[in-house]
Amino acid sequence: MKEIYIRCIAEKLQIKEWQVENCVELFADGATIPFVSRYRKERTGGLDEVEVAEVRHWTEVFTEMEKRKNTILETIESLGKLSPELRKSIEDCVDATALEDMYLPYKPKRRTRATVAKELGLEPLADRLWDIRVRDPYSEAKAFVKADVADAEAALAGAKDIIAERLSETAVVRDSLRQIFSRRRLLCKKSKAADSNPEASKYRSYFDFSMPLDRMASHQLLAVLRAESEGILSLKIDADSEACGKKIYYEFSKGKPYPSDSTRKVLNEAIDDAFKRLLVPSITTDALRIAKEKADVESIRIFGENLRQLLLASPVGGKRTMAIDPGFRTGCKVVCLDETGALLHTQAIFPHPPVNDRIKAIQAVASMIEKYKPEVIAVGSGTAGRETEEFLRKVPVPEGIKVYTVNEDGASIYSASEIARKEFPDYDLTVRGAVSIGRRLMDPLSELVKIDPKSLGVGQYQHDVDQTLLKEKLDNTVESCVNSVGVNLNTASEYLLAYVSGVGPGLAANIVAYRNEIGSYTSRAQLKKVKRLGDKAFEQCAGFLRIADAANPLDNSAVHPESYHIVDRMAADLGVSPAELVSNSELCGKIVAENYVEADFGLPTINDIISELRKPSRDPRTEAQDFSFADDIHDIEDLHEGMELPGIVTNITAFGAFVNIGVHENGLIHVSQMGVRGLSDPSKVLRLNQKIKVSVISVDLERKRIGLRLC
Repeated sequence: MKEIYIRCIAEKLQIKEWQVENCVELFADGATIPFVSRYRKERTGGLDEVEVAEVRHWTEVFTEMEKRKNTILETIESLGKLSPELRKSIEDCVDATALEDMYLPYKPKRRTRATVAKELGLEPLADRLWDIRVRDPYSEAKAFVKADVADAEAALAGAKDIIAERLSETAVVRDSLRQIFSRRRLLCKKSKAADSNPEASKYRSYFDFSMPLDRMASHQLLAVLRAESEGILSLKIDADSEACGKKIYYEFSKGKPYPSDSTRKVLNEAIDDAFKRLLVPSITTDALRIAKEKADVESIRIFGENLRQLLLASPVGGKRTMAIDPGFRTGCKVVCLDETGALLHTQAIFPHPPVNDRIKAIQAVASMIEKYKPEVIAVGSGTAGRETEEFLRKVPVPEGIKVYTVNEDGASIYSASEIARKEFPDYDLTVRGAVSIGRRLMDPLSELVKIDPKSLGVGQYQHDVDQTLLKEKLDNTVESCVNSVGVNLNTASEYLLAYVSGVGPGLAANIVAYRNEIGSYTSRAQLKKVKRLGDKAFEQCAGFLRIADAANPLDNSAVHPESYHIVDRMAADLGVSPAELVSNSELCGKIVAENYVEADFGLPTINDIISELRKPSRDPRTEAQDFSFADDIHDIEDLHEGMELPGIVTNITAFGAFVNIGVHENGLIHVSQMGVRGLSDPSKVLRLNQKIKVSVISVDLERKRIGLRLC
């Protein structure tokens, strides 16, 4: 990668150029973000996973920019207009908008008023006006009167069209106006079409709204842009035309002679036309695009953080589980799963209206509990979820069995997916959904990787943001979560294995196929026998895979096989075996890290090894907790201001957090109601799936909106 890009990335991320350069080299060699951040700290100077991901993002951005530059240079050169100065400016550019500004005058375009004027031979007149080499424009224009140019006024009109187009394509003019527009107010007005649009009411807050563009929150900008695309709002940037005209003239006239009054009048007319006809639409689009890019980044950041919290939600672990997908008319689908999540039994019960067969349902659940002996019960949080939890209280449940509410967002997507059909070809969607709910309780991460993150209900305008950037962020987040937890090589599905560093779907399928062939893996070294899993893939994935009962206990730790020899030395120096060193804090405390530093293994890696030996295969997730909604609250009509209720955080946005309080509609804790003065980021106070207490501050029955305050 070119030095200009290395330097730019380092400046953006406030890190050293050598750190960027080493990351780029590692990526080029096939290294993944988790591997680089975990096992190559000496090369990166200890960059964390977020920083490494940012380096890779900008590496890809500048790789694409370099391709774009080559196309632009070839195009301009083919026109015979590529000067050495222009080539250098393009080659040294690191800003995509500035690059396109430089290309704009040479970019193939449709037929314009300026094009017509040039065909009429009026460009020499425009050139003289542009260089301010004319004292009397009207006398000068008479020389251009001919058959297709009726008079001097027509000649000047054509020349002004050429000047207006040149101004609209001048990089310094465009950049200056973008800066002005970005600080001006965005005016939002209700369109005429809004009156007949049933979706318009949800945008009523923006029907007569204005705010400086650079001060708009990400959710506000994305909302008004969506409303504009739906024809509900019209948007305009309130730019001061007089101030902009002066700025254009200043940039245009630098280094040129002072014009006569008549020449200044003609130039001002061209500037006014350029601004109103060409620059306002173009710069408005640019300013909104740049603002939206920032809003996208913020919205995607929030989505990524929510997804991380969802994936790293507390698991109950390998427990026998009963899971219920609640429903009214179609009944509740009940499944019983063993410790591994395998389906043992399925049955439908109808305890709710319209069937109301509660006695038979109680008997059925009691019978399943007696036969399959579940240790926990998972109830989906959707329709009839509260009612199903209350029904379970009537069932004679043995002491110690806990009931958990499980967020079922995306379960229906999984149920209809190819993955679900492959896992349960003989069962319908409802059974698959219930199984997914149960497995989410057992191990959220293992189950949720099967579902498109955009279907999990934790985003903010996720369909409006840059989809390529969103996919990159979400893929990185899933990969990060999977590798931070580690994956059991003998129990993981191929869908989970696919997110392990260096694996991917193809190798994941091969790993499972070889596991089926040999029964189970007994060492990490056996991975080298997997079809198409070569040395590079082994290097990338081995440290993140775990074998619970391996002969070498390091195979069940985050210590990479490339470092096993260091552990052997540590154990030998202490006069014990490596197995005796694992999980022995006292012995680990005697290790002097500096004694084991080698050429490729510096102090950061040695300290990581010692930390892992103390507590091998640590799971960063906390233990799952059961939860109950308020017994006497079932519907929004049951609420009144001042109530204090338990709730579960279901989504976090830039403007607040949504909370399930058990009444079918989520309430909103606005950021201003979180009890922290000056807070602008709800994610710093709350996390997804957190159990909290809230106070009801408003109830809008018509719009079904609930305002909450964090207690």
